[in-house]
Amino acid sequence: MKVGDYEIQEGLYYTKEHEWAKVENNKVTVGIDDYAQKLLKDIVYVELPEKGVAVEQMKAFGIVESVKAVSDLYAPVSGAITDFNTRLDDEPELVNTGPYGEGWMIVIVPSNLEADLANLMNAESYAEYIKKLMEEH
Repeated sequence: MKVGDYEIQEGLYYTKEHEWAKVENNKVTVGIDDYAQKLLKDIVYVELPEKGVAVEQMKAFGIVESVKAVSDLYAPVSGAITDFNTRLDDEPELVNTGPYGEGWMIVIVPSNLEADLANLMNAESYAEYIKKLMEEH
């Protein structure tokens, strides 16, 4: 679905900080969405935690740096990181070219999935949130 120039993917969960979460086989893949990558512009650096690191819902887990700004990345769910995208070390621009695909960031094994998902937005709710943000700017 499109909201203005921004692509919002169905079937994902979203945070107000513009991270997306894809739930598959009791694992949650995380990245930043199209809205965030377009606001940041050219991403030049991504700092991600190692495997095994525990993350807490809506606490920072890393940073993304662009030519415009440095932004914290927030975990959409609590749990332990089981994987991270090593390609972003050498190709941080993948976040711009494929925010929902090759630009994924981390995989979390959630510790409290149902409760955490209740705090996130689905694609329709997130689209409404983006529309509000666009009206404010």
